[in-house]
Amino acid sequence: MRVRLRRGPPGVATATCLVALAAGWLAGCSGRAASDPTDASPSASGRGDTVRVLQLNLCNSGIADCYTGGRAVTRAVEVVREHRPGMVSLNEVCRDDVRVLEQAMTAASPAATVASAFAPARDRGSGAPVRCLNGQEFGDAVLVGLAAPGVAARSTSGDYPVQDPGDTEKRVWVCLDLPERFSACTTHTSSTDAAVALAQCRYLLSSVLATPQAATTDGVQPVVLGADLNLAAGGSPGPDACLPGGYRRTDDGGRQDVVVSPGLAITSHTVIDMQGTTDHPGLLADVALHPR
Repeated sequence: MRVRLRRGPPGVATATCLVALAAGWLAGCSGRAASDPTDASPSASGRGDTVRVLQLNLCNSGIADCYTGGRAVTRAVEVVREHRPGMVSLNEVCRDDVRVLEQAMTAASPAATVASAFAPARDRGSGAPVRCLNGQEFGDAVLVGLAAPGVAARSTSGDYPVQDPGDTEKRVWVCLDLPERFSACTTHTSSTDAAVALAQCRYLLSSVLATPQAATTDGVQPVVLGADLNLAAGGSPGPDACLPGGYRRTDDGGRQDVVVSPGLAITSHTVIDMQGTTDHPGLLADVALHPR
């Protein structure tokens, strides 16, 4: 089932953190104690107003050494069916990979409508989308299970004003905004320069996602970010260095994080074995949208 998009002005990084969305649109802190969350609704509201977030870097371009012939997508489908996330954030995927994961989310919860958005990485020289080996656009995506078919979702994306001059790939961010609910976002920051990765993370959290345009009737729109920040847990700089006051996060022990804005809480997390299909584990986190 498709969800109609409402696009913001091109090139504008609105604080609602919004990107081109459509349920059928094809694509590509702490709290470290592990847990084993099970049987949660994959809708954005979730059971007890909790959303289950699954962060994955699938390394599926076909070019990088970590590529495993598409097995990472197959494994991701298994994880989605087992854990039934309400939000999935994806890095290093091709456009059609998003359709496959969207179908998996729908199969896991037939009553939910799945919305998705994809943003291609850009070539620094030409500005054209980076391509997977199969010719599809390569980039990042976010998917959200909506509680009801009539829920509107808005999307937007952008690239960073700071890029690593030694990297041919311009890094991007992408979000889906569920009005009066939360903004679901993802990004894959620079893998070649930690200082650039830190600057990109700070720009996203402090500039893009924290402007008055993201305000709701209750205040600023809450944000849930699943991402490969390329800032090593416990490293220098580490991911805590890019978090504005009141933000919280959890990580996979490596470079992936789930980050939430003030007023939200991460109640549990699990690191998932991707069985050698990609060079990153999966990161699963339960986020309470209105913690008591």
